[in-house]
Amino acid sequence: MEFHRVMEDLELLGIQNDLAQSDKSKKYLNITRDTGEFLSVLIKATSARRILEVGTSNGYSTIWLASALPEDGKVYTIEANFEKIEEASLNFNKSHTSSKVIQLAGDVVEVLPDVPESMDFIFLDADRKTYVSIAEDIFTLLKTGGLLVCDNAISHADELADFRTWISSQQHLSSSLVPLGKGELLVYKGEK
Repeated sequence: MEFHRVMEDLELLGIQNDLAQSDKSKKYLNITRDTGEFLSVLIKATSARRILEVGTSNGYSTIWLASALPEDGKVYTIEANFEKIEEASLNFNKSHTSSKVIQLAGDVVEVLPDVPESMDFIFLDADRKTYVSIAEDIFTLLKTGGLLVCDNAISHADELADFRTWISSQQHLSSSLVPLGKGELLVYKGEK
């Protein structure tokens, strides 16, 4: 199936699923298409080869990330919900991105030590309450000169307030809020 058709189908499925579900754990809560396109451009512009994604869901955002990578690039994606992990795996096969994706199953705090490489790019789109507690570890994984993008920075600004305060307290980090999709917080890691 052609890539764009797969993405259109997943986008529609995500919208329909989230409207039908009252249980938040069964919602996909996917990024918007313009956010996917934006992430794709950022990955290409930064020549990223190694990406960490926190929050796979059904793989929609992961596919955007993986499709922007060169052939030898890898996305390490963390998800705790096993049903979503299985569904994402099927979607990676459909979109022909599975060779670039390494799925890590479990709670981010427990799985983060299993991420084996320094990352060029990190995408955060999971439980926002955990971001401050994992901030040190996340930014240790991000290489100097790397970029972190955090979704929902406008739609859930209150839930990200402590994380943004933590970022502001780090002299080697600089950030910008981009009013795209649900709001993207870009954080650049400079020299310490």
